[in-house]
Amino acid sequence: MMNPSLASIPGMLLRIASAGRVCNCSALLLGNALLLGNALLIGSNWAMGHDGEDHEHKPRQVKPAEMFAPSNIPDRVILTFAADPTTSQAVTWRTSNEIEKGFAEIAVATHGPEFEKQAVRVEATATPLKTDLNMAHYHSVVFKDLQPGTKYAYRVGDSVNWSEWFHFTTASHSEQPFSFIYFGDAQNNLRSHWSRVIREAYSDAPKARFMLHAGDLINTAESDADWGEWFGAGAWLNATIPNVPVVGNHEQHKREDGMRELTRHWRPQFTLPEQAPVGLEETVYSFDYQNAKFVILNSNLQHVEQAAWLEKELSGNTKPWVIVSFHHPIFSTAKDRDNAALRKAWKPILDKYKVDLVLQGHDHSYGRTGLRTPVDIAKADGLPAGEVSNEPEGLTKYDEHYGTVYVVSVSGPKMYNVDPKPFMVRMGEDTQLYQVITLDGTKLTYEARTAVGELYDTFELYKEPGNANRLVEGVPKMQERRRPPSPASR
Repeated sequence: MMNPSLASIPGMLLRIASAGRVCNCSALLLGNALLLGNALLIGSNWAMGHDGEDHEHKPRQVKPAEMFAPSNIPDRVILTFAADPTTSQAVTWRTSNEIEKGFAEIAVATHGPEFEKQAVRVEATATPLKTDLNMAHYHSVVFKDLQPGTKYAYRVGDSVNWSEWFHFTTASHSEQPFSFIYFGDAQNNLRSHWSRVIREAYSDAPKARFMLHAGDLINTAESDADWGEWFGAGAWLNATIPNVPVVGNHEQHKREDGMRELTRHWRPQFTLPEQAPVGLEETVYSFDYQNAKFVILNSNLQHVEQAAWLEKELSGNTKPWVIVSFHHPIFSTAKDRDNAALRKAWKPILDKYKVDLVLQGHDHSYGRTGLRTPVDIAKADGLPAGEVSNEPEGLTKYDEHYGTVYVVSVSGPKMYNVDPKPFMVRMGEDTQLYQVITLDGTKLTYEARTAVGELYDTFELYKEPGNANRLVEGVPKMQERRRPPSPASR
């Protein structure tokens, strides 16, 4: 908008010029100059501000402490599974530490607003958390005694300041078809780059029943800004689609004594099952979802203790489909990153119980096996040969009668080179991906899609009683995305 003082200058000069017809020209010119100078001075002062200082009005950069500050309004609202998904649902949210007591309200969702009159209020458990940026309270509620296969509306708050009403749907008791989304490492540039992947995944599978994150959700374990970006990228999706988080190495932080341990953010912000071995609560857990059993492991530590727990979980399983997820791969897609100790501890159990699908991350590239995988790697890079079992057979002996498909994937923008393996059916570099996996009776359909939704890899698994799974490979139109060889390797 033009300054009124400047806008009046032409009219002012016109009146002076008219008066100049009957006055001395010298006086007229002097008067014009004085008036024009004053007008310009006024305009200049107006542009600089009332105090005469020069303001360029540069945008002010918002600092992390301000951007991610908690308030009395609930934020970082997230659904997780803490018990049976058919009859329960956990929700966690954050507020400033002024809010000491939180509540959640829930009702069966209806076609109109009348559900609110039937809402039941549940008091939350509050956990304080001091981060590198602020002090906050995390509140959690586990809704219980819910009806299977039912859509509910809920909100969270403090009885005065409420979130919006969200929806979720409990699992069905019957074996109805369902889909879930699997992400490899998000980790870096969460707000700017990973946000498009999770939102593209939602647009592709809006009815997905949950989202599984195979570790390294963030880059710096104790950074509240990193966690703020992760929650912001998912935004309201986290409050409507339950999340299944897996601990990666970047969710570990180094203590003052040099030892690494789980980030202090993990347990306050995720409400998860606690049936794990001692010391691994809410990082090792399992849940049944309709006709499938999901097992989540912590590949950072205590492999032997988890092996015993895994054996017990799978020995009592009654579900036809078994899907296991952890962060470090059994078969790495990257060079010099072999996990021989992990493979030795867990793969025999995965083989014994014929686990169908293993979902992993860590290597920031894409790799997927068929049903034929080696009994063991002939020589793990960087390890003495004696530390690797079954060395004589190496890559020539396969466990095709077990029928497990192993996947490594990445959803964030940080990328590594792949180290091609002959048993990998499909590989990829420099490609952000999400996977939509659908279970329908005796059929499992797997689709890996790029950040723009294009199909990159697909296959179908079929259950055949008394036999290993039957795998039917898809043929995507998209060619494998691979980096050109470096001059040194040519």
